[in-house]
Amino acid sequence: MNGARIWDISPPVDAGAPVFPGDAPYRHQWAARMGPGCPVNLQTLTLSPHTGAHADAPLHYDDAGAAIGMLDLAPYLGRCRVVHAIGVRPLVRWEHLAHAADTLPERVLVRSYQRAPVGRWDPALAGFDPEALERLADLGVRLVGIDSASVDPADSKTLDAHQVLRRRELRVLENLVLDDVPEGDYELIALPLKLVTADASPVRAILREIR
Repeated sequence: MNGARIWDISPPVDAGAPVFPGDAPYRHQWAARMGPGCPVNLQTLTLSPHTGAHADAPLHYDDAGAAIGMLDLAPYLGRCRVVHAIGVRPLVRWEHLAHAADTLPERVLVRSYQRAPVGRWDPALAGFDPEALERLADLGVRLVGIDSASVDPADSKTLDAHQVLRRRELRVLENLVLDDVPEGDYELIALPLKLVTADASPVRAILREIR
């Protein structure tokens, strides 16, 4: 794979990173600074595990669900397909995905934005129609991803798409940045941290060209 092109599909994480209203914003403070008697700089970070590109754990939407650090890593690594559904609101339905559904790999990432809102919260974000997730699971998909902050509409109280993830044991990535990624197949690498009690984890998500 030497020389294969890499797409970084993670948004920047800093004090301007948007989070779900009410969630913990990103903050950092210096625990130590280089100077006489101190050879290093050292920061303390405070952030939600849903900051930036992240993987939700079943614990996020199921009290009995597994924490993110207890999950098998295999779904987060391997061949994936990027599908464009640009401008689709409020739900990405099967009809928006069907054109790219032949011989699907086990991972599907959906681009819904022309330009992802990496510096602001978007209350009109695109989610997944639960039926579309059911169809993907029926076709053997193990992981779904989207460039919005949630697979459900921001004002949803029933979290119907999340409940399909739970029932069908699908893994999920949210807050990806797919602005410059053409439709097609890639190698996905987006490993969550081994946070053994957390309901989610930030990931550094990348796509690598398949040759």
